[in-house]
Amino acid sequence: MPEAFGTLPMSVREKAKLCEFARVPALVVHPAFAADGAMHGSLAPVLLWMHGRTANKELDPGRYLRLVRAGIASVALDLPGHGARFDDALQQPERTLEFVEQMAGEIDGVVAAMAATGWFAMDRVAIGGMSAGGMATLIRLCTPHAFRAACVECTTGSFAWQRNRAMFEPQRAARLDPIQHLASWRAIPLLILHNALDAWVAVEGQREFVEALTTRGLATDVAMHEYGETGAPHEHSGFGRFSSDAKDRQTNFLVSHLRDSR
Repeated sequence: MPEAFGTLPMSVREKAKLCEFARVPALVVHPAFAADGAMHGSLAPVLLWMHGRTANKELDPGRYLRLVRAGIASVALDLPGHGARFDDALQQPERTLEFVEQMAGEIDGVVAAMAATGWFAMDRVAIGGMSAGGMATLIRLCTPHAFRAACVECTTGSFAWQRNRAMFEPQRAARLDPIQHLASWRAIPLLILHNALDAWVAVEGQREFVEALTTRGLATDVAMHEYGETGAPHEHSGFGRFSSDAKDRQTNFLVSHLRDSR
């Protein structure tokens, strides 16, 4: 049993499998999974989730537990260079946009492989991520897709606000920056959670991104919630003492938008 998987609480492990989808390592937590390895239940709506830099797919099991108890599956992916495909050099901050771009390009292959399993209700798929994973999410949503909803945390859709961070590569940023590539953006339900004091990803970038969606008439179902001081490291990911509130907001959002096949 891979070490990170073994650290998950039993309540998550008993509903989980380690898989590879299009050669991308994935943790699947599914309400119909059982200890005998078989499916005992129906297809489930699903959240495709991507973690942040230096983390792994097993991070934050409370997220997956809330969702599985609400009848929603999770497919959590290891970003390039992370988790089961560990590469310390690729995790360095100056290479963030490099692995984010690779991850965004891998999403369609992952979704196709998910469909082939017969485990998921593929008309009820949401996508999301935190920090770097959120960047991959927003980049992917700037091209045609079939996702029902999206949720991102501690991330940005306006890369210009990161220009003084090590992650900023001018040429790659110009090629990927979501706010500059909204021509194919489709108005879907979007939940944005951010810390107003975030020292690593400026909240102003997300505010500007939401304003850009609004100006283009693409923010018909966008909700952005900002937390104040949370006690999280660098006031960045996890939301500190508001962690449970953030997870509850995400779960309620996904239940609202994935619970039927409209």
